Amino acid sequence: MTYQFVPILFVAFAIALGMTPVSRQIAMRLGVIDRPKKRNITKAPTPMMGGLAIVIAYGVSLILFMPTPLYGTWAWIAVGTALLAIMGLIDDRYDLSWRVKMPVMIVAAMLMPMAGININLFQTPLIDYPITIIWLVALTNAVNFMDNMDGLSAGLSAIAGAFFMLLGLSQNLPLVTCMGAAVLGACLGFLTFNFNPASTFMGDMGALALGYNLGILGILIEFDTKPIGITWMIPILVLALPIFDINLVVFTRLSEGRSPVDAGKDHTSHRLLSAGFSARMTLLILYSACLFFGSLGILISTYPDLTAWLIGVGGLGLLGISFILMTWFRRRFQLSKT
Repeated sequence: MTYQFVPILFVAFAIALGMTPVSRQIAMRLGVIDRPKKRNITKAPTPMMGGLAIVIAYGVSLILFMPTPLYGTWAWIAVGTALLAIMGLIDDRYDLSWRVKMPVMIVAAMLMPMAGININLFQTPLIDYPITIIWLVALTNAVNFMDNMDGLSAGLSAIAGAFFMLLGLSQNLPLVTCMGAAVLGACLGFLTFNFNPASTFMGDMGALALGYNLGILGILIEFDTKPIGITWMIPILVLALPIFDINLVVFTRLSEGRSPVDAGKDHTSHRLLSAGFSARMTLLILYSACLFFGSLGILISTYPDLTAWLIGVGGLGLLGISFILMTWFRRRFQLSKT
């Protein structure tokens, strides 16, 4: 395994660090400003084109240092990423309807089976391809859903990128390693300006692109020595927080008779805040959860099959218990406005 992921990591960080103030100025000139609304907890208008810095940092670092044989596959990923980033920018400026955004997300997801990137859980394209599309659309939205407080989406994406980088290294998967390093570096560079109190947001441009690429990484990770009956749990645990949050929010809104696409302060972060935790403590709790479940994914990849299966089932069970706890938080500490 070459170490080309090292310059990718540092160059992505440096570009995002340098580009984020530039993207902030562009956002102010174009009027791409986030104003306080139901979903976010921000109290002041904030520029939201940080996604431009993230996408440029991610793409340029890979173009410069990724092994040449990987370009063919990654080109498909780059097209889907660009498609979502452009749509996200338009959405940030003009607030598009979900009826406009959803078809674009589906098209971006459909590019992956065309590129040979798909889930092989059932070894049948008629089943696996639709699951692939659902997975990618869900992760694209899940990371976007979590972009509701300073540093949250960028931080969880950085942590997930780091775990995918480590898993790619351990399994000798150059594309996974390089993409994970690029996500990690770009998010860390942007997080310098996005950590509480944030001076800029990534907007849908960044969140949709990150969710899409993290979903792809979850598909690309492969394990030669372990059965798929165990390894399917690894990407779910690495991406546990966004998966958990989107399921929690959709369940809550449906159970309360609301549309799943309606904005509201019913995310995991909002529930912790309503329970009395400060914004930074909430962020620390959620970061710690990402690290914990990602570590379980690493353990599954290294332990014998039976132990790995028990670890995975235990992790998923803990997510189920947390789901019940967060539902109780919603009822016990109901916010005055949703």
